[in-house]
Amino acid sequence: MKRMDVFESLESEVRSYCRGWPAVFDKASGSHLYDEDGNAFLDFFAGAGTLNYGHNHPQLKERLLDYLAGDNIVHSLDMYTVAKRRFLETFNDVILAPRGLDYRIQFPGPAGAAAVEAALKLARKYTGRETIVSFTNAFHGMSLGALAVTGNSMKRSGAGIPLNHTVPMPFDNYLEGQTPDFLLFDRLLDDSGSGLDLPAAVIVETVQGEGGLNAATPGWLRGLADLCRRHEILLIVDDVQMGCGRTGPFFSFEQAGIVPDIVCLSKSLSGYGLPFAVTLFKPELDVWEPGEHNGTFRGPNPAFVTATAAMEFWTGEGMEKETLSKGDQVEEALTRIAAAHPDAITCVRGRGLAQGLAFADAEAAPAVCAQAFDRRLLLETSGPEGEVVKLLPPLTTTSDELAEGLDIIAASVDAVLV
Repeated sequence: MKRMDVFESLESEVRSYCRGWPAVFDKASGSHLYDEDGNAFLDFFAGAGTLNYGHNHPQLKERLLDYLAGDNIVHSLDMYTVAKRRFLETFNDVILAPRGLDYRIQFPGPAGAAAVEAALKLARKYTGRETIVSFTNAFHGMSLGALAVTGNSMKRSGAGIPLNHTVPMPFDNYLEGQTPDFLLFDRLLDDSGSGLDLPAAVIVETVQGEGGLNAATPGWLRGLADLCRRHEILLIVDDVQMGCGRTGPFFSFEQAGIVPDIVCLSKSLSGYGLPFAVTLFKPELDVWEPGEHNGTFRGPNPAFVTATAAMEFWTGEGMEKETLSKGDQVEEALTRIAAAHPDAITCVRGRGLAQGLAFADAEAAPAVCAQAFDRRLLLETSGPEGEVVKLLPPLTTTSDELAEGLDIIAASVDAVLV
């Protein structure tokens, strides 16, 4: 068999990323992946935001290898372990307490969708209500509950059954300023004849990663938090992709100055690409019965170890400031690219190190990504029509590496549009 034949003959047709990146990858370090022929690819994908600290960061790798070499606990369900204790203590001391956040921590399973499912179930259990409000172009995961609050019609259709007990509302600027924020939502809640049952919760991404890098303004997020408070609706922030520093602060909602009732974290939480998710919620919401929501892989001790090591990046303001500075570098470069093609590129979107270019012709974005791959840069698309070229470089990517990748993007855009 040829080196790719085994994937095509044995692996399901559901595979996707590999179709745009026809290479067999073998090694990785920092901001680079290497294929089996030794070719280096600059990575502006970072495992869809799972590798905020890059590939095989030596600080995290050393802790993991030492832990495994010592015959320490790997699998533990929800038993008490030394690794879990160290993670809980460090996460509280470094992340929660300095931000004045008082949250209980639930380990719902290994993936972001598991954190979302736990959040939805808990909101319904606590309030005794069924309806969850989500937003246009939202993406929250591929399990049934998460799909029900996801906007993308292609992903929703894969459920094969009706996705009920949810109501979509317009995301920030969805109506391009034609109506005041939350006019429809507020009116429906106040009108007993609207047909909208009082929701249990609202779930929102501060920046819609898969939905096209639509970034909510701080004012819009504060307005949403106020609406939820006035109507006694729980506010869930899905920080699976935009948390762990992707937009600058550790939590993406910090800039807005809000405190959600429930927060979902995953992706870069382990810091090393190991599956790990948590659902955070205010103590008064902790109404679970023992074992009422569980899973076999909710005690990922190797991930506890690397996540604890990753918290050291956040023992000060250095990581946040560096990410914001690099985000400015990306925004300036993308703005120049957009200005050079005003008829083809509609805008620059996103925040921090989650930014992208939105194209008027949806077919242009995957073409740009293909050109970038030929130049050994990994990029993905996002948005309902795949019309956005999306950048998610590791937060540890150097300024020189960013400049190199941004130059490749400019050349790739020129190749497609000129």
